Amino acid sequence: MHQSLQREMGIGGAIVTGLGSILGTGAFVAIGVASGMWGDAVLLAIPIAGLVAVFNGLSSAYLAGRFPVAGGTYEYGYQALGPWWGFSAGWLFLLAKTASAATAALGVALYLGIPGDRRMVAIVAVTAVTLLVLAGLKRTTVVNTVLVLLTVGALITFALAGIAQLDSLPNRVLFQRADLTTSGLLPAIAFIFLAYTGYGRIATMGEEVHRPARTIPRAVIVTLVVATTLYALVEVGGRAFAGPMWGLRIGAGTTPADLVAQPFATVVTIGAVTAMLGVLVNLVLGLSRVWLAMGRRLDMPETLARLDRRSVPVFAIITAAVPIAVIALIGDISLAWTFSAFTVLLYYGITNLAALRLDRGRWTAWVGLLSCLFLSFFVPVGVWMTGTGLIAVGLIWKSQRRF
Repeated sequence: MHQSLQREMGIGGAIVTGLGSILGTGAFVAIGVASGMWGDAVLLAIPIAGLVAVFNGLSSAYLAGRFPVAGGTYEYGYQALGPWWGFSAGWLFLLAKTASAATAALGVALYLGIPGDRRMVAIVAVTAVTLLVLAGLKRTTVVNTVLVLLTVGALITFALAGIAQLDSLPNRVLFQRADLTTSGLLPAIAFIFLAYTGYGRIATMGEEVHRPARTIPRAVIVTLVVATTLYALVEVGGRAFAGPMWGLRIGAGTTPADLVAQPFATVVTIGAVTAMLGVLVNLVLGLSRVWLAMGRRLDMPETLARLDRRSVPVFAIITAAVPIAVIALIGDISLAWTFSAFTVLLYYGITNLAALRLDRGRWTAWVGLLSCLFLSFFVPVGVWMTGTGLIAVGLIWKSQRRF
């Protein structure tokens, strides 16, 4: 019989966990890069991707109420679909979110602007966050709340600073013809969808949330509504500063703070760093809970399921942090993000399958499942091949494991 984690998180902490997981790489990386790649299609992609996230989030919330334990879709897949589906979900989560966490760590280095190798700064960020999470959930939630408040303030500052200058720029072109074909809108939706999927951390922490059947659905909806609003504001602010293709400058290494005059630039820079740190904190939390859950079922070494006297999964946290640091050494933000988008679509596909296994009449789960499968075909072929290969590696591991 394994030890249970303590229920220490209320609805406020759940919302902070969701926002902390979403806003950093989404607002300060994905929205700008997507705008540079797909132009005005992003304006429509933001709310559509948000709606897709709502349907998937409702499936996660439903399952979290039925199975209020750590592990998220790994556990839901196991209990609703069977061991191989559950393992596949857990493996996909580890692949996707480890890459996302490395993206966040590199984002910290990018926005700090410290001279030298950004990869070393990223490693320091991963180490600091790991030590924080090892200090326990209560302390982590307090720090997380501060990070989220600073992030939201910075995003609003960026948007308002841009909107305020519109009257003084009468000749600026803010919009151009959008590419709403399958080569424009759909890849943008798939890319931006990942920017919303931090809500899954709420479900992953289900074993530590008070009254999960009630708290998690509410926290997911609030998180997604706030995130959609802030993403739209960031897109408008970016266009006000640099036109409809402002993301080309972001993709080339310019940061949103570089577009803003002082003193706003300092505020945005601080907010960007806190946003990236917030994402990193919540991903280490979520990843460690999946490692713990997989250790409980012996899909990974049982040592990962051990808790210390404070109910902290020390081994699982350290195991989550090490591969993040390794991927950060590669130093390619866009590659890590695109790979994450593919694997996370498959992950939430399994989430919806699990919900449908328990209740075939859940139309929101049908919409979530079909949207995930459909959008997965609009990521690069190379990412498909890499992702499929890594999934195969995981399944071979499961078939050969001996613990």
